[in-house]
Amino acid sequence: MNQVIDHAIGKPIIDKPIDKAAARRAFDAAANGYEAVAVLQREIGNRMLERLGYIRLAPKRVLDLGCGPGFTLDGLARRYRGAEILALDFALSMLRRARRRGHWLNRPRLICADAEALPLADDSVDLVFSNATLQWVNDLDATFRELLRVLRPGGLLLFSTFGPDTLRELRTAWAAVDQGAHVSPFLDMHDIGDALVRARFADPVMDVERMTLTYADLRGLMRDLKQLGAHNALTGRARGLTGRRRLAALEQAYESQRQGGRLPATYEVVHGHAWVTAKAQPQLATADGIAIPLEAVAGRLRRRSAAGGEP
Repeated sequence: MNQVIDHAIGKPIIDKPIDKAAARRAFDAAANGYEAVAVLQREIGNRMLERLGYIRLAPKRVLDLGCGPGFTLDGLARRYRGAEILALDFALSMLRRARRRGHWLNRPRLICADAEALPLADDSVDLVFSNATLQWVNDLDATFRELLRVLRPGGLLLFSTFGPDTLRELRTAWAAVDQGAHVSPFLDMHDIGDALVRARFADPVMDVERMTLTYADLRGLMRDLKQLGAHNALTGRARGLTGRRRLAALEQAYESQRQGGRLPATYEVVHGHAWVTAKAQPQLATADGIAIPLEAVAGRLRRRSAAGGEP
């Protein structure tokens, strides 16, 4: 029987763009209907699984970071039959949907936690697979440092997220109505790559593709975003319901972007992967310079001795 461990952060971080508590509530509420409307997320996940076919890796432990209801867990379990699969999400209801994923002999271990504070040991994971999740973190640099911490040397981070052109039509329409914050900010591909380098990942590779969904009307798009749990969770969002006048003004502004009888919703999908090489020894700043912990030196000497070198 799978055990759900709840380490998730429940309070919003006021000085950060994403209200984590609001986002978590939204995804919890969306869990039952999520898979019916997550066409884009499923397609991106399948493309990520295909990319693994070109990468030589035999992981012993795989982390699906932000697994949602778990539709990529099946593919990961098939590809890495001998690996332990960890399914992590900050929405408990999503994890309940993911419980029966994977292979019947190898169900995923479920962990309810925030991607920015992983309850995992150092050097404990060989592959981090993250589909459309990193746009929900408030500190990407800190998140990448966390992922580097839990990945073993030789490990791989493979992820997808969304770039700044995502929902550009909706952002443009809202800008014609008011100056409020209605659409989450998304980082540029190059900024994400720079964050990987700052975290000391090796050989980062980034690429981008644009995918467009179309709708008969704006209400269809808004309904899908709500069912995905992807509606406004910004800390600076306006509280309360959107009034009829403002919604009518938004619909009118969006109509100017209609193409071929349909309303487009663009998604800029950012793909990235990077490796973990040998990690630098921890160092501590002192008044006299830099100190290296004794256990790190002792470990290096033991390795040299075992290899037949001089102590």
